[in-house]
Amino acid sequence: MGRAGAAMEQFKVQQQLIRLNTPVKSIQSPDGDIIDCVHISHQPAFDHPSLKNHTIQMRPSFHPLGRYDENREASKMETSSIPQLWHQNGRCPKDTIPIRRTKKGDVLRSSFIERYGKKRHRTIPNPTSIEPNWNSIGHEHAIAYVTGDKYHGAKATINVWNPKLENKDEFSLSQLWILGGPAEVLNTIEAGWHVYPMLNGDYKTRLFTFWTGDGYKSGCYNLQCSGFVQVNKEVALGTTIYPISSYGGRQYEITLSLWKDPKTGNWWLQYGNQSPVGYWPSSLFPHLSDSASEIQWGGEVVNLYSKGQHTSTEMGSGHFPEEGFGKASFFKNIRIVDKSDQLQAPRGVRTFATGANCYNVHHKNNGYFYYGGPGINPNCT
Repeated sequence: MGRAGAAMEQFKVQQQLIRLNTPVKSIQSPDGDIIDCVHISHQPAFDHPSLKNHTIQMRPSFHPLGRYDENREASKMETSSIPQLWHQNGRCPKDTIPIRRTKKGDVLRSSFIERYGKKRHRTIPNPTSIEPNWNSIGHEHAIAYVTGDKYHGAKATINVWNPKLENKDEFSLSQLWILGGPAEVLNTIEAGWHVYPMLNGDYKTRLFTFWTGDGYKSGCYNLQCSGFVQVNKEVALGTTIYPISSYGGRQYEITLSLWKDPKTGNWWLQYGNQSPVGYWPSSLFPHLSDSASEIQWGGEVVNLYSKGQHTSTEMGSGHFPEEGFGKASFFKNIRIVDKSDQLQAPRGVRTFATGANCYNVHHKNNGYFYYGGPGINPNCT
């Protein structure tokens, strides 16, 4: 790249940083992150062409567990809120939302600045129509799923670990997927935890969301592009989840809920017992405007075969499902929101593993399953 090209790249980086970071207040987190408190009306969502005149919906009209009661939820937060490390050094003021600061390196790590925050790989498994060489794209999954009905949301409690990666260009995640539409224009809403150094610049376990309304041509993680409208001042997407589970020791978990508001069509996100974090406006998802056609829960890794053999990147705890509680990672209380907007235990749950000798999944009763694995081993090369 010539001097002019380098200067232009530097300029674009600075402009991107200015656009992403306009804080009212900044808080230094103990883990090194900086959390910027941005006025709710100045968040990235409103750069989206379809949201220029959008009126913020401050709360959902409906919660799948019943009518949303702000006082009841607030009382829950006092006893069972999920801590975020940055809270140790301050909170965001009223009428602002917390955004993990985008650093120069975050932007430069992306292949192209204009693609910052978008998925670098296509990741959605299609277990109902597996092709013989399906995993050749480098993604491996161990999931439970339901399909064949109309779904208005999903929920799960996910065991939290810090899987080891072989390569900084790989990642390991555990999440739930809301899916609709054909593959070429796939609509998906995703939420969970991941270890993803190329996105985050470290190997920490972090809370994340992702969305696309057009088969990954647009969309992004967290608040790294316009789209998701955040209304909660306590939860910062993309931040470290701590503490995490230890093998044979204490287990930690997070609970995530996604559901469609029956009045507005907006898709809401809730983290634990906190007040809802925010929503994706219905206009982003032409194939989720009525309902989703499939729900998935489980793990995913990228396997780049960088040493000419299967990666040692771990999924979940890095141990197989057979090892059970305290050793294998799990999902519990998996639920769907049905077409009547009721939270229900899913029926007809099936499982899929790209390569069961590398990463596997075992479904138990009562919405519970173990999943994961170590990657390369004598039976997985």
